[in-house]
Amino acid sequence: MRALRLMTIGGLTAALVIALATLRIGSVQAANASKDQLAHGHEVFEAWCAPCHAPVSGEERLAGTSTLEMLYKGAKPAALEQRTDLTPQRVAYYVRHGDNAMPWFRKTELSDEDLSAVGAYLARNNPKK
Repeated sequence: MRALRLMTIGGLTAALVIALATLRIGSVQAANASKDQLAHGHEVFEAWCAPCHAPVSGEERLAGTSTLEMLYKGAKPAALEQRTDLTPQRVAYYVRHGDNAMPWFRKTELSDEDLSAVGAYLARNNPKK
């Protein structure tokens, strides 16, 4: 039993190291995003994300932006393009898995290349890349 616990702890340690390395690689990728990739990310955002997550003005209400306004209560910008805490990995997670009312998107809808581009685009303002 004790050996099993040590293996589990070792496995968790290895999983944590791999996860941290993946986050670091993703941050480097975001920092090294080319102008072309950012432009493509903006196009993907406009086509797929903006209908729910664009900034709003006046009486306009978008589902994603309104939901994030209620969630963050002004602590963070509700519009994704204005956020400074997003990483490509976080964007990819929510796009592929969804969250509450947000649907998940298949690779046949949003390719890995498109997802990488929109992740880099939304992470462009993150100073901790």
